[in-house]
Amino acid sequence: MSIAGYIIGGLMLVLSILIILIVLGQQGRRSGIGAVSGVADSLFSKNKARDVDSKLARMTKYFALGFFVLAVVANIIIFF
Repeated sequence: MSIAGYIIGGLMLVLSILIILIVLGQQGRRSGIGAVSGVADSLFSKNKARDVDSKLARMTKYFALGFFVLAVVANIIIFF
């Protein structure tokens, strides 16, 4: 394997770990579960959570796209 293959493999490993950590950091899509358990969210904390979740979702999409592009590039390098 060439040096480029090792670099791309290392980048893919880092991206995959980042994707796992970001997905684990996101909140679930359970709406209304706080009302059942007795936890009341204030308006500020609710909007803050949505803002953080939207940033994490956007980061997940970008990292997944980067991982996909690196996988395609790695396959091109292997065959040529």
